[in-house]
Amino acid sequence: MHRVVIIKPSKYGVSGLVERFRRGFMPNSTLAYIRSMTPRFVDDVPVETIAVDEYVQTDLRYLDLLRHPEKNTLLALVGVQSHQFQRSLDLAAFARAHGVRNCVIGGPHPMTCDTTMLHNRGISFALAEAENIWLPILRDAIRGELLPSYGAGQRWAAELSPPVLMPPSRRDMRRYVVPMLGVYPARGCPFTCNFCSVIKIAGRNIRMQSLETTIESLRRAKAAGVRLVMFTSDNFNKYPEATELLERMIEEDVRIPVFVQCDTQVAKQPYLIELLGKVGCFQMFVGVESFNRKALLQVHKAQNHPEKYAEIVKMCREFRVPTHFSNIIGFPGETTQSVVEHVSVLKELGPDIASFYILTPIPGTQQYDDFKQRSLLIERNLDRYDGTSMVWQHDRISGEDMPRLLFEAYRRFYSNGRVLRSQFNWVRVPLGMADRGEQVNMALPLFCRFAASRKMHPMAGGFWNVHLDHVTDYLPFRRSVFDVDLAPLPDSLALSSADEELNAHADALL
Repeated sequence: MHRVVIIKPSKYGVSGLVERFRRGFMPNSTLAYIRSMTPRFVDDVPVETIAVDEYVQTDLRYLDLLRHPEKNTLLALVGVQSHQFQRSLDLAAFARAHGVRNCVIGGPHPMTCDTTMLHNRGISFALAEAENIWLPILRDAIRGELLPSYGAGQRWAAELSPPVLMPPSRRDMRRYVVPMLGVYPARGCPFTCNFCSVIKIAGRNIRMQSLETTIESLRRAKAAGVRLVMFTSDNFNKYPEATELLERMIEEDVRIPVFVQCDTQVAKQPYLIELLGKVGCFQMFVGVESFNRKALLQVHKAQNHPEKYAEIVKMCREFRVPTHFSNIIGFPGETTQSVVEHVSVLKELGPDIASFYILTPIPGTQQYDDFKQRSLLIERNLDRYDGTSMVWQHDRISGEDMPRLLFEAYRRFYSNGRVLRSQFNWVRVPLGMADRGEQVNMALPLFCRFAASRKMHPMAGGFWNVHLDHVTDYLPFRRSVFDVDLAPLPDSLALSSADEELNAHADALL
């Protein structure tokens, strides 16, 4: 028997505590995918798979899987972003210290950042999508012969052939506010925003899984008790089969309230929005980011035209699709006053939901390379590169003022009047008549206001912090295995010629 322990690592908060929540907002999509991709047998060897989302683990019993491992255990730390990278290093070092022979770290950070200085220390790094490398990793782990890295020659699969998703157990779904599952109908984004990591993680070419795989995943999710689905494709409206998928959901009655992410060009796609209303889309997340066209052009987000934002709100209201506008504060040249004015304009525009983030040069992106080259990065701790901390030297706003402006933006948008209106809407809906998506949207303004008052980012991952462990519990393992107190700020990992060739087809989608 070979055991595979798949963990989505959490992150260390500002105080060094590991962020955990009694109830999470949504399960991690990568965790479900890797679990579903793991076969029950590899070359006639039986495989036991255990999946753990650290964000919602309210005890540390899962660490016993690493502290007292089976003879053949593979620890796979998946979906690791830069602000989770040090936590993943610590869990891998902890596992190695307790006898786990095979550990691999994968996800956005190792895919897009140079980790070679940490190689050859008993930990492997996955530099490509799981479809390319997961089976070779499993085979090598069974033999006890993991390579230092996998996938250096090609980051993305040219064609996607993921499995039908295995829904989480009802016990696991109870760890979240609402039973939810993430589904990737397609991957990739054709745009060139220099601050965005998506095009470095998934590429600019839109790649699709088969429509039948998506539909069957939805059928199984509905049968298993999933009440909300998040289509985690970053530009759902650029997905060529989006309308066909929604039409199939209606025809086959696999309608589950869905969350979608769209770019601002969705304003040109009224039929898509109409279909989203019919399947019960409970939120359309749109990266508007700024009302300043000059700022948008400076970060290569030329597809956004602020004068068109109102059309999105109007059209979505017509088809009863709630809008969630994402906003970035702290673009170069912004001032305290311009951030306040941004929130005022946003309130007048009136999207149903708004979220705010501090401009963060994410390691691996073009913006990160630019800021690093110009010596603008002032934070050496990767834990802070999470969109809520000030990690670079702004030209107009101080590092102390930026977090204050972030939480003030939440308080201003979610005014007392907006919160009261949302609660009135909740009360007037007959008991049991609101679906789970409507319940989330009605509760969110109150929670955002509450979280901001506690200086906790409302989108951090869940409700009610649980404090169980601290970075100091793991630093000795980090130092022993990797010989560092802090992982170094990395250089970006260049694309291979195969990846560049795949990206070359993206401009046709614009």
